[in-house]
Amino acid sequence: MGIFSKVHRYREAGQEANVNNVDHFGVPAKSLFTSTKVFTLHHKIDITDQHENIVYHTWTKFLSLHDKTDVFDAQDRKIAHIEKKFFSLHERHYITMDDGLSFELSNELFHIIKDITNINGLGWQLQGNILGLNFEIYDQSGAIIAVISQKMLSIHDKYCVDIYKPEYEKIIVAILVTLQHMIRDRQNTAAASSSSSSSSN
Repeated sequence: MGIFSKVHRYREAGQEANVNNVDHFGVPAKSLFTSTKVFTLHHKIDITDQHENIVYHTWTKFLSLHDKTDVFDAQDRKIAHIEKKFFSLHERHYITMDDGLSFELSNELFHIIKDITNINGLGWQLQGNILGLNFEIYDQSGAIIAVISQKMLSIHDKYCVDIYKPEYEKIIVAILVTLQHMIRDRQNTAAASSSSSSSSN
């Protein structure tokens, strides 16, 4: 469905790029795919290429208030460290890359149709369509960097990212992992709120 859908743009490894992405931005230079390992003590994400080879993987510290996550390449070299700011009025995550570059994802308001998350330190912006499960990363001049799409109703929490500026691949991967954590946190918060509302009734 993702190849031809203009709403949900997710696709599996080995399939052609989504028609909507190609129409708007051209054929991506590269695509990566993620799958979250469920039923583990640690939150783990495998990131694979189009041939389903693992090129990156993540490890999140169990029961960490700050949601500390490390991202590694296929040779187990750490490429990024991610931390969530706890007790903040804003939704913020801090990312430090292996070369010392640091930046922050800050989302102050959750919009019904579209989220706009500023990537402070890079001048980039993450624009998301929660209903369509699609997200786009733009640089400071408004040029497309990558398109992220989430698979609907998947127990393994799958994502696809079409990369248009491969020189930023590691940064894109770090943002992709952070986005997955942000969405998971939002879903957990919504579930907790719904459960609390139900029990009070």
